[in-house]
Amino acid sequence: MTDARFLKRTIVKETVDSAYLPEGRRNLRVYLPPGYNELLSYPAVYCQDGEDFFNFGRVATIAGRLILDEGLEPCIIVGVDVDKKVRTAEYSPDGERHRPYAAFFGEELVPFIEAKYPVRRDPSERVLAGDSLGGTVSLHLALAFPHLFRRVISLSGAYYPESQRIAKQAGPLDWLSVYMIVGLQETAFETDRGVFDFVAMNRSMNEILTSNGAGVRYGEHDGRHVWGFWQQYIPDALKAFLRTEP
Repeated sequence: MTDARFLKRTIVKETVDSAYLPEGRRNLRVYLPPGYNELLSYPAVYCQDGEDFFNFGRVATIAGRLILDEGLEPCIIVGVDVDKKVRTAEYSPDGERHRPYAAFFGEELVPFIEAKYPVRRDPSERVLAGDSLGGTVSLHLALAFPHLFRRVISLSGAYYPESQRIAKQAGPLDWLSVYMIVGLQETAFETDRGVFDFVAMNRSMNEILTSNGAGVRYGEHDGRHVWGFWQQYIPDALKAFLRTEP
């Protein structure tokens, strides 16, 4: 049975206006941790596929349990919603909406959150998280805005050739820390671009990032390209970047 304490959480719905996005706005959901106090300051975790991260990844429930029972540092989690019809166009670095989405994220979303919530502004206190193409765009946002983001959680990232090319040309990445996992049963996953071996793609990206000096915590585990697999590793991913009490 789920402990009732973990279900008592505060999730605020927000809408941020945008001069970059064609629709002119984007919906968010913001998780506030147990004991939230505006006089304190918190690290921030920005999740792509915000609705899925909260509903299928259960990131708010998981964070609450870790904070209450394992001494995880309280954090604010920002889920950024996406229209699935244009998800690839926004999240893939060669998509027609990728540049506007990246500009929105770095120039509008982060300032909006930091003006309204007591989040820390050091790049080491911001974490980007995503699954599949959400992991891809999280990495590319860090590469585009190294002054904002230095920590990335990538769950079965969809690292197509263009992503690998960009990462190879990124230069020294000793400032970047990445938590990467992939499922061993993801060797022939059908995407809107064809069938791909996600294990091979993630191995290649791990090698590229590591050779450029990034700190990568990489893992291959039994699992398929589904939230049931990724959800299992969200606790480990959060603990990789958020402090816990000794």
